[in-house]
Amino acid sequence: MKILLMPDSFKGSLPAGEVAEILKRGFSQVFPAADYRLLPVGDGGEGTLDALSQSIVMEERSQTVTGWDGQPFSMRYMHFQEQAFFEMADLVGLPMFSEEQQAPLTISTVGLGELVLKLQQTGIKKIYIGVGGSATVDGGIGFAAGLGYRFYDEQEKLLEPLGCNLGRVARVDDSKVPKITAEVYAVTDVKNVLCGKAGATYIFGPQKGLKQTELAEVDQAMNHFYQIVSPTIFTVSGSGAGGGLAAGIIPFAQGEIIHGIDFVLDALNFEKEVQDADYIIVGEGKMDRQSMSGKAPVGIAQRAPKETAVIAICGSVETQLSNFQEYGITACFPIIGEVGTLEKALKEAEVNLERTAMNVASLIKSTRGKDIE
Repeated sequence: MKILLMPDSFKGSLPAGEVAEILKRGFSQVFPAADYRLLPVGDGGEGTLDALSQSIVMEERSQTVTGWDGQPFSMRYMHFQEQAFFEMADLVGLPMFSEEQQAPLTISTVGLGELVLKLQQTGIKKIYIGVGGSATVDGGIGFAAGLGYRFYDEQEKLLEPLGCNLGRVARVDDSKVPKITAEVYAVTDVKNVLCGKAGATYIFGPQKGLKQTELAEVDQAMNHFYQIVSPTIFTVSGSGAGGGLAAGIIPFAQGEIIHGIDFVLDALNFEKEVQDADYIIVGEGKMDRQSMSGKAPVGIAQRAPKETAVIAICGSVETQLSNFQEYGITACFPIIGEVGTLEKALKEAEVNLERTAMNVASLIKSTRGKDIE
């Protein structure tokens, strides 16, 4: 029997690679002779880089760029076959800032654009940027400044490339922007559009520190900025990812938006791996309605053969969810065994995960017969 173990990270608790190892331990107690393929995944959010590096031979390198606070910052990236992958979360990730430090409109993303230029100077042909998990809502203005763009207000005053200045932009100067020779891709973990009630500001702004009273003004400023930069961007799926960085990658770097889990599955040669698989075990920290929009577990399930069972084992599952089969998931199991605090659940995640994996394996064995191995 062949089992693909393809979990995403359990954010705040366990990285994807460790989750895969724990799942294997649990299943091996029931199926010690099974053929296990550990393929930890990410969907463009933070942790995707680490997950991919577990399955693909990539070299980790770094370049010094401008950090979120204007100071030099050593930014890592993965290099493979004239391609590079980096995550904006390494520069401006939400976990880097305490609740008191959250300032989504004044944190700089200039270093991301700088890194693109440095990478193409080294001969990189394709650049993939994971845009999930950011602490910013700047519409990509910082990224653009890192590429050489300059932004002016109505009085021709040079503006700092920060989210708080989006609404003041009257003119964009691209005279100092070098030719972008590399293909640049925004790897997104969500499909939200840029503006409106389902956009970057309203959906993700509050978790990054925006107050409810600020949302309308910031969304309007984002709209104003892109009416100048790229009026066609507003209907593009995924453009709201990364606080609007995904939107910025299209006009400023002549880039494209790609769905994160599809990028990862292509890199892992998923169609070949899944050909003779009996089961695919997926998972993430919390299965919720956002997961159903195409995050890792659902993205895998939708590309899996219909005859292959896809079983989700997650940290927790939103109580309103029950229609997993409509998304290709055969069944979904939360690992929390008793009522407790979030702190307790995170602390006991490894034990609970292994126990749940063993129980799911036992269920498979009881339904398929004792001769299965």
